[in-house]
Amino acid sequence: MTQYKIAVVVGSLRRDSLNRKLATAIAKLAPPTFSFHQVEIGDLPLYNQDDDGNQAPAVKRLKAEISGSQGLLFVTAEYNRSMPGVLKNAIDHASRPYGHNAWAGKPAGVIGISVGSLGTAMAQQHLRNVLAYLDVPTLGQPEAFVQAKADLFTASGDAGDGIKAFLQGWMDKYVAWVTRLAV
Repeated sequence: MTQYKIAVVVGSLRRDSLNRKLATAIAKLAPPTFSFHQVEIGDLPLYNQDDDGNQAPAVKRLKAEISGSQGLLFVTAEYNRSMPGVLKNAIDHASRPYGHNAWAGKPAGVIGISVGSLGTAMAQQHLRNVLAYLDVPTLGQPEAFVQAKADLFTASGDAGDGIKAFLQGWMDKYVAWVTRLAV
């Protein structure tokens, strides 16, 4: 039985992040052959090309975690109609120096939650554009722009009844995507 290690990148640093809650809840819907690990991105320095030859320990750790995974899950907030800067910073670090892109070839899923009615549609679109350039095959359907509402999560952090079936359907497609494309 093949095991799939999934690196989860949450594009929010907030202590009580809805996207971190979503990442935790959706991981519980995967089969036991999938394990999810949320990678730390809050300790990364701002990307500076001058540092490519001597990357910080946090950058090396991030790249190793990405390289050691068979798939990626991006769970992101939306700030000012785009992805958060902390997420873009992490993407830039792990894709550099040129020719040493840790993201390349890793099948990915993109999902997010927001209090706005559009969920995280714009952030996800911008993220998908960047991932396409970085050679990250990204699940196209179903899209998941989750609007935060009451009872979305249970007290134990599971998906609530109002969203569980939708998230399970999304996870089933994601699992099939990773299973088909992971090397």
